[in-house]
Amino acid sequence: MKSQHIFLVGPMGAGKTTIGKHLAGLLGTAFIDVDSEIEARAGADIQWIFDMEGEAGFRERESKVLIDLVADKQPKVIATGGGIILSGDNRGILQSSGLVVYLSATFEQLVERTKRDKTRPLLQVDDREAVIKQLIETRSPLYHQVADLVFPSGSTQPLKLAKKLAEAVSAL
Repeated sequence: MKSQHIFLVGPMGAGKTTIGKHLAGLLGTAFIDVDSEIEARAGADIQWIFDMEGEAGFRERESKVLIDLVADKQPKVIATGGGIILSGDNRGILQSSGLVVYLSATFEQLVERTKRDKTRPLLQVDDREAVIKQLIETRSPLYHQVADLVFPSGSTQPLKLAKKLAEAVSAL
């Protein structure tokens, strides 16, 4: 594998952060979570940003962080937010700046993994399942569009998945 950034894309609950940390450790590279970076720069959590600036303000911050991360050429594993692919500019940056891995998961897995999560602004609604279904329908084609590799996050333990992913990435 050539030295480059590895971007993990996919829906919330797919395991981008968890698997990304393991993958970075296995590859001996830095790990960055875009949402955590946004929070650190803003000095506030994602929910506050959504409340004060709306989704548009959050997406603007997300794009800025992505631009800054790829400007640093030191290879790293980058876990993106689920909606980063909504911007055509972001999709172009992802595709031109490294290897894009789409971590996919079934609807049932996403519902199960996010059911107790109170930190995801888009899921702070009465019918979380309907929102997840709608997000899958609108975003899945965009994840496929940018992906160099589609990798099911499934029900295997995150470290085992990261090892399989490290092997797949190294073979490219």
